[in-house]
Amino acid sequence: MEINTTARLRALFDDYVRRNNLKATQQRDTIVDLFLKSKGHMSIDDLLGRVRKKNPKVGYATVYRTLKLLTDCGIAAARQFGDGQTRFEVMEDHHHHDHLICTHCGLILEFENDHIERLQDEMATRLGFQLVRHKLELYGLCPKAAGVKNGACPNDQRTR
Repeated sequence: MEINTTARLRALFDDYVRRNNLKATQQRDTIVDLFLKSKGHMSIDDLLGRVRKKNPKVGYATVYRTLKLLTDCGIAAARQFGDGQTRFEVMEDHHHHDHLICTHCGLILEFENDHIERLQDEMATRLGFQLVRHKLELYGLCPKAAGVKNGACPNDQRTR
């Protein structure tokens, strides 16, 4: 994420804290800063692990409450991908994207496709439906999990 975007989202959060008469704390600041610098989809446990590298005294409940505040003010979005775990992603200018999810390894890939977006709009119009919001999640197997010859899992490449 761009530094300007991170700074803008940080300012939005700080303004939200002030408007709602919430306390500014060093622990919350650490959580917000690490979340805004994150990429992809992060669980509470993922974020807690990163936060504890900076401040081992931060607890699960503090991370949970801070993510709730980030969601309430529109900076974070909670996502469910069918595995029972909530993940959060930074909302960069409400940038819309869709997801491919591997049911074997848990890989989540984001993608954009204008043709798919048009088809969804056309279908809604044809059925007389007024769209308010939507999400597209496609579940399947990454190339490695599907047994594709020489197929690799992008998760394997990310951990190197």
